[in-house]
Amino acid sequence: MTKRPLIWTAIVTVLVVATARNTGGAREIQFPAPAVDAELSAERSQESIVVAGGCFWGVQAVFQHVKGVEAATSGYAGGSAKTARYEVVSSGTTGHAESVRVVFDPSRVTLGQLLKIFFAVVHDPTELNRQGPDEGTQYRSAIFYNGDAQKQIATAYVAQLNDAKIFKRPIVTQIAPLDGFFAAEAYHQDYFAKNPFDPYIVINDRPKVENLRKLFAGSYVKQAAGWK
Repeated sequence: MTKRPLIWTAIVTVLVVATARNTGGAREIQFPAPAVDAELSAERSQESIVVAGGCFWGVQAVFQHVKGVEAATSGYAGGSAKTARYEVVSSGTTGHAESVRVVFDPSRVTLGQLLKIFFAVVHDPTELNRQGPDEGTQYRSAIFYNGDAQKQIATAYVAQLNDAKIFKRPIVTQIAPLDGFFAAEAYHQDYFAKNPFDPYIVINDRPKVENLRKLFAGSYVKQAAGWK
């Protein structure tokens, strides 16, 4: 099932030269480590965070290649269960954002480290209700937190990045409690891995994963989490 207009196929040879501009929030500068963060856990366990930053295909793909991430699932957050269907969410009237639930081992990676990647390469957090060619509230930048600790880390890092003027414009990322996460349809899962030559993936998402590899070499893993 095709998600994006077929016109992408016709113009991919022209637009592929512009892929360097579609790199999420990547910058040729050093992103600061979060000043407020959890310590690495002494024991293996699982924690999850739900983030949104445009089309969930690329967001999922980036986090699937991060060391310490055990699973990344595309889905919907911010709205109700009855409207958590792609065709309905695409109307932009449900409150949902295309989101990704990231399950990680806090003994291997901290939430702050994941948020650093989220802001540096996943998307441009200064874009309001859009990312790249996609527009609407369903493509907004958001962090849906579980508990006060996650809220504190996320809020503090946004303030830290704004104070450091990492971006030319203020960050507009919504920070909200997670009321529910609803997995997207099967054809959206692992879309990047299953459709590496889809023009949308080539233009918009492949540069994000490549920037992860280049800018966060110590955090990059070649084998995508959850992908066989």
